[in-house]
Amino acid sequence: MNFTPVDNSGRVDGFCLVKSVEVKTSSKGDTYLDFTLGDSTGEINGKLWRYSAAEHGEYKANDIVKIRGTISQYNGADQLRIERIRPTIESDNVHIEDFVRTSGYSSEQMYDELVNIANSFTDNNLKLIVTTMLADNRENLLFWPAAFKLHHALRGGLLMHTLSIVRLCESVCGVYPFIDRELLLAGAILHDISKIDEFDVNEAGIADGYTIEGNLLGHISMGATKIDKYAERLGVDRRVSVLLQHMILSHHGEPEFGAAVRPMFIEAEVLSELDLMDARIYEMREAVQGAAPNDFSSRVWALDNRKLFNHTRSDLELDPKLF
Repeated sequence: MNFTPVDNSGRVDGFCLVKSVEVKTSSKGDTYLDFTLGDSTGEINGKLWRYSAAEHGEYKANDIVKIRGTISQYNGADQLRIERIRPTIESDNVHIEDFVRTSGYSSEQMYDELVNIANSFTDNNLKLIVTTMLADNRENLLFWPAAFKLHHALRGGLLMHTLSIVRLCESVCGVYPFIDRELLLAGAILHDISKIDEFDVNEAGIADGYTIEGNLLGHISMGATKIDKYAERLGVDRRVSVLLQHMILSHHGEPEFGAAVRPMFIEAEVLSELDLMDARIYEMREAVQGAAPNDFSSRVWALDNRKLFNHTRSDLELDPKLF
């Protein structure tokens, strides 16, 4: 946590995000607030003893607050004893992006790049459906995560994952010129569009869980249905719509991983393989970053329970030229 020392007594202050807060009663019968506080670097438990709503105010998850207190050790972990707390005000000039994990890229620039790519299509059917669906979902796309807990589960993660796959698709098309580039890119841009309908996402851009539709239907079937409805409303050629729907339905590759069908044409196969590749590379990078130099990470369930080795030959930084 990025707190600033106030004096030599160990007191600190700073801004942080309320991740959770509960009103509790101590063994002496006093009311107190039990916080989980965080920023982009980590989180800490905080206690506000002898709490009074009239004196201290009321707080809820996803509030950004300014806090002063003292950090001490409790059961082997840092704990913050809160002395003063207040909501942030406009003059504090703080933003939600400073307190949660983000993609590290400008969401506006990633979104604009996807729109520019779609606007360059010569196939008017693909151009119309992709640009319309991007425009209609812009507000959510700018902060939506790509997952609840696994790959790209961070603010702006859905755009990051989508643009990463688009870049991979463009490279593959350079090797295999017979691939229908525009069909592949259109499928890549839209393949996870219904994750917007699948997750409950809070103001911080983090998924709290799944919607009812997300649990019952999932983003794959919802995505295909959404494309079908848009295509019918926009007058998009039925054949183009069916091809895009198939790419959505098959992009998880195998039924055991959620695919409704296996990929049945080249562009669908490429999308499926690159989607898996991007997810795995992200998970591997995360695991290796958490491992000590020349040592192994803990086992990663999402990667077949493998341990990953940190060989230290690269710094694992993201490409600043993604967009």
